[in-house]
Amino acid sequence: MKKEFVVIGLGRFGGSIVRELIEQDAAVMAIDKDSERVDEFASIATQAVVADTTDETVLKSLGIRNFEHVIVAIGENIQASILTTLMLKEIGVKQITVKAQNDYHAKVLNKIGADRVVHPERDMGIRIAHNMLSNNVLDYLELSDEHSIAEVQANEKLAGRTLIGLDIRAKYGINIVAIKREKDIIVSPQADMEIELADVLIIIGSDSDINRFEKKVLN
Repeated sequence: MKKEFVVIGLGRFGGSIVRELIEQDAAVMAIDKDSERVDEFASIATQAVVADTTDETVLKSLGIRNFEHVIVAIGENIQASILTTLMLKEIGVKQITVKAQNDYHAKVLNKIGADRVVHPERDMGIRIAHNMLSNNVLDYLELSDEHSIAEVQANEKLAGRTLIGLDIRAKYGINIVAIKREKDIIVSPQADMEIELADVLIIIGSDSDINRFEKKVLN
């Protein structure tokens, strides 16, 4: 059976989620108050609906409780985002992911029971900043307030060295959890493995340790 999702709010963030879920062969109900946005997704989503999701009666009539995951991607209207999340909890939706506009919004969402709160603009800003600071940082993802995972391109300082010879864990407090080499991914690489220039290292650690590694080794 296809996985079933509801996406509420069809701006850039919500719209991109709808497209990707459909691409991955999921069933998606796309909802927005704006009829023009809904029309845009009528031929993309499994079902596209014009609706006010702050109205509990409307949510119940759409049968949203029967979907396994609801993504609240409402844009600038923080009140509508909070009210929609509350209503979804009230009717018993199992999994709710909500886009937060700022830290205050995120605190409220966490308090009222959102299962996951995401900060797409902030997270993208962090990724871009790390990429600009070092061309060798290909991707960067926060795991918590203090820890992240990053993909970094091996440079001349790393190429030809073994993991045990670099001793990155002892020197920088970070772990290399995998290495991408062409089309292969080597998970938990052996200590005597030699790094090649085209390798992409997937590293995990505290933000301060990753930043120190970037400055000392990648720049």
